[in-house]
Amino acid sequence: MFTLSDLVQPEKLETAYQILLDKKNNAILGGCAFLKMGSKRIGTAIDLSNLNLSYIKETNGFIEIGAMTSLRDLEIHALLNNSFNGVLPKSVRNIIGVQFRNSVTVGASVYAKYGFSDLITALLALETDVELYKGGRMPLVDFLNKPKGKDILVRIWVKIDQCKATYLNLRNSASDYSVLNVAVSKLDDQWTIVVGARPRRATIASRASASLSKGSISETEIEAAAQQAAEELSFGTNMRGTAKYRKALCKVLVKRAIMEVLA
Repeated sequence: MFTLSDLVQPEKLETAYQILLDKKNNAILGGCAFLKMGSKRIGTAIDLSNLNLSYIKETNGFIEIGAMTSLRDLEIHALLNNSFNGVLPKSVRNIIGVQFRNSVTVGASVYAKYGFSDLITALLALETDVELYKGGRMPLVDFLNKPKGKDILVRIWVKIDQCKATYLNLRNSASDYSVLNVAVSKLDDQWTIVVGARPRRATIASRASASLSKGSISETEIEAAAQQAAEELSFGTNMRGTAKYRKALCKVLVKRAIMEVLA
């Protein structure tokens, strides 16, 4: 269980950011779902609940998602279920249980850059930006490669287009983290293959994606792209699976995801 010395609920982002910078061990609270599993000591905890950051709406050709939106809201929202073949709701609907998903926030899930994150994998397959209070707006892939620092993730932007996408994963049990997760998308002739829970952070299999985007898609080309994704990415071993097992699983899930998108 985490401990904290003080709790504040600012009504302005500027105030929240200044408090965050005041001391090294000050921290932003999301839904606290994963904080509860650790033993972190927090000086001043900053609750963003009064900043009206829990929403999902369409804005100028993008789906705008506030940082305090819960995974449960993501799962049941009509706009998201009707966009990109429902890939975002699909990516979160099997995370532990409804009570848990009601407490986990989108902002905390993305900002923490968890290697096991199902949501990050799905978001990477779409044209997604994150907006930080101080760092501004940037593509999700750039944010993930950015060194960790102190900032506040305010909202996420997902471009509305005709992208077709799907999400697949394998869990050892219904309430466990993914052994491996995969998201595949296609916009016109451009494919994006993303693999996460390697157990490292989700990443785009760029060479496999480029190979698949070259032209006509045959069963042989699908098989080759799936194999290439497994070869170009690195995998690790933990209590849920070995690197060798994850590599073999990657090929199977990527191939299956490509077939689902085509279908």
